Amino acid sequence: MSVELDQIVPWGRTGDEYSRMFALTPADLASGILDCGGGPASFTAEATAAGHAVVAVDPIYAAPAAIIRSRFEEVADSMLSQVRATPADWVWTYHRDPDALLARRRKALERFLEDYAAGLAAKRYQVAALPSLPFGTGSFGIALCSHLLFLYSDLLDETFHVRAALELFRVAREVRIFPLLNLRRQASPHVDSVRAAVAASGGSSEILSVDYELQRGGNRMLRLFRTSDSGSVIS
Repeated sequence: MSVELDQIVPWGRTGDEYSRMFALTPADLASGILDCGGGPASFTAEATAAGHAVVAVDPIYAAPAAIIRSRFEEVADSMLSQVRATPADWVWTYHRDPDALLARRRKALERFLEDYAAGLAAKRYQVAALPSLPFGTGSFGIALCSHLLFLYSDLLDETFHVRAALELFRVAREVRIFPLLNLRRQASPHVDSVRAAVAASGGSSEILSVDYELQRGGNRMLRLFRTSDSGSVIS
């Protein structure tokens, strides 16, 4: 048994989770960041408050705050029920237990909603979706993609993954994607295809272990970068 979803859910992470999932350094945060598929994550709000330039894109930003909140509430009970029904699939270190997980997801949602109206006006929340983004080539230092590519491998096919990754690689100097597992905790079959496509376009890639694990075994991210940028390939 595993978590089963037939749609992408609005389940946002906090700024601290982003820092851990993507191994973000102060220099990374200062480089200009795109959060692709950010949903109701609080990363953009927190990073902006700290003085960093971040833009988040997601189709859900076409909806008013009340609708985003209601969509969260519609999936919250089901998500927690599935987590509780699959205890062997989760690591309870960063999050103490399922209740603490939900509390942190609500915290991220509330912080996001506090910033949402001002962020829409300032265009740090923009309506857009992969595999086509409304930004010029090299507009960002780093593009982040949390819990979208690879996680939803059964909903989004190989062609979509390759096109999406290449589009992120076009608009940013570097791309970081987390996690590399699908919803069944299996290695996504699309990771190798994405890495091959980036290599064919003149880029490089590496898989890095990070200081965050909720899905058991889901503690690695994919980094895509220009060949001129250094990195230690571990996989």
